[in-house]
Amino acid sequence: MSPEVVSSLPYRPCVGVVLINDAGLIFAGQRRDSEVAAWQMPQGGIDAGEKPRKAALRELGEETGVTPDLVEFLSKSPDWLTYDLPPELVGKVWGGKYRGQKQRWFLFRFKGRDDQINIATEHPEFSEWRWIGADAMLDSIVPFKRDVYAKVLATFRPHLA
Repeated sequence: MSPEVVSSLPYRPCVGVVLINDAGLIFAGQRRDSEVAAWQMPQGGIDAGEKPRKAALRELGEETGVTPDLVEFLSKSPDWLTYDLPPELVGKVWGGKYRGQKQRWFLFRFKGRDDQINIATEHPEFSEWRWIGADAMLDSIVPFKRDVYAKVLATFRPHLA
C-alpha cells in the first residue's frame, strides 16, 4: 500500500488492560504468534455497540480466563491512544482495513489466585505469562507499541511496583 492509502485508513477501536497484582506487578503474556520475545498486556477490539469497559472485561476473560468477579476497577486512561502498524504489517492484519489501533486502557487489580489465570482459552493469545514490573513491561513490548505503553504506564504509575 502507498503511504497515502495507509494514512487514509482508520484506526481500529480497541481496549487494553493493565492487570496488576497486590504487589503492583503487571500481567504480561508472550504472544503465541511471535517467534521472538513479544510480551504484552491483554488487549483487543471493541465489538459494534460495545462499551469500552465491557470490552476490556471481555478481552481480559478471553485472553486470561480472569472473570469480572476476580478484578477490581481502579482507573482508565483519560484519552484514547493510537499507534500505527509498521508498513510491512499494514494489509496483513485486520484484513488491511486499519492503519493501527486507537485504544482506551483500563487498570484492574487482580483479586484472585495465580492458579485462577488460565491462558489456555478457546482462542489462546499467549503461550506463557508472568508478573513483571513496569520497566520490564516497557522493555518487553514490540517497538511499534512502545510509545503507547510508555504513556499507559506513566498514567497508572502510582499503582505500579
